[in-house]
Amino acid sequence: MATGGNTDYKVVLEGGQGEIVEKKSRFIATVQRVKTEQEASAFIEETKKKYWDARHNCSAFVIGSRGELTRCSDDGEPSGTAGRPMLEVLLAEGLRDVAVVVTRYFGGTLLGTGGLVRAYTQAVKAGLDNCITGVMIQGLEICLRTDYNDVGKILYILGQQNLEPVESLYQQDVRLTIQIALQRAQTLRRELVEATCGRVGWEQKGEITFVDKKGTNP
Repeated sequence: MATGGNTDYKVVLEGGQGEIVEKKSRFIATVQRVKTEQEASAFIEETKKKYWDARHNCSAFVIGSRGELTRCSDDGEPSGTAGRPMLEVLLAEGLRDVAVVVTRYFGGTLLGTGGLVRAYTQAVKAGLDNCITGVMIQGLEICLRTDYNDVGKILYILGQQNLEPVESLYQQDVRLTIQIALQRAQTLRRELVEATCGRVGWEQKGEITFVDKKGTNP
């Protein structure tokens, strides 16, 4: 689910794999970040070639910050037992720009409709457990200008807010570039102005979307 606001969304920073076994059938989930339908299709085809000898390579993907484009495929499994449950896991996790392929090596025992839904759902969750995720935040890029007397105070406040400059320039004065969520910007500005008695410079360079890694998976 979305985090921190209607425009924030979760993404996969590093893809991963997970595997479950159900009645001797192996279900291998491969998850990867994709930014376009073309990238998703290429990833699915690449995975199918890798596991060419498997009975099924079912897939699902979600593209766009609001999940504007979704696709799923049962790849020969009974309709609605694989691709749709896989897609529902991605959507329930609030993930965007992501694709997953679940490869099934048939173990000789039919699982039935309910068994297939559970197996494909659990496989995707196992794959996601081995991914690193982050949240795409709508925010601002700010350039802070200060002298050497106040830089310690500013860095201390940034540290208290778990903010680390993405660029630091130490010349005649000090310029620190930070990225901050929209809803946090005014509070930070007020704290910095108070701490420096109004001496800090605050230049808004523009609105951006950036990855907040603070709550990522270990």
